[in-house]
Amino acid sequence: WREAVAAAAAALQAGGLVAVPTDTVYGVACLAQDSAAVRSIYSLKGRNGAKPLAICLGDVERLYRYCHVNVPDELLRDLLPGPVTLVLERSEELNKDLNPFTSLVGVRIPDHPFMRDLARACPGPLALTSANISSQGSTLTVLEFQDLWPQLSLVIDGGPIGDMQSPECRLGSTVVDLSVSGKFSIIRPGCALMPTVEILKKKYGLVPESS
Repeated sequence: WREAVAAAAAALQAGGLVAVPTDTVYGVACLAQDSAAVRSIYSLKGRNGAKPLAICLGDVERLYRYCHVNVPDELLRDLLPGPVTLVLERSEELNKDLNPFTSLVGVRIPDHPFMRDLARACPGPLALTSANISSQGSTLTVLEFQDLWPQLSLVIDGGPIGDMQSPECRLGSTVVDLSVSGKFSIIRPGCALMPTVEILKKKYGLVPESS
């Protein structure tokens, strides 16, 4: 385990792209502060340059360095770590070349011990996206994205993720915008929509953006 974390961290710090298991689907990570690596992720996926990448951190505390937070700390901890991407105002600390077209950034803290250890082993945030060609389905095993292997520095095989037969498992994280005080808007329903909305509305009294 420690060797895998160390090897992945070394590959990332050398500017490489690493395939990783998360709590939802397989992902590809690079160092978010490394502009060349960020460009590599876009070309790997054939991804539209106007589609943002999320950042991945190991702990809630680190989120304050890269984002301006306008919700209670307790709310962050109720949702993270977990299968949710929280969209917040980005801070000056974040690489200007990462999503230069928006003042917001999505933050992931996967509920997956390997991912959290890897994020902690790296100096800054990871940029994280799903391990697939853009517009193709999410992947739950490393064999499902075999065609990407040649362009990756390392593939970490964490075994199958979730229930291979369940379409819900491929939905990825629930993406929720919390950048407007007192409100939330769902950008992608993902796999944790109901519990996420329940927490935001009932426990914290946030209202859906549209209302």
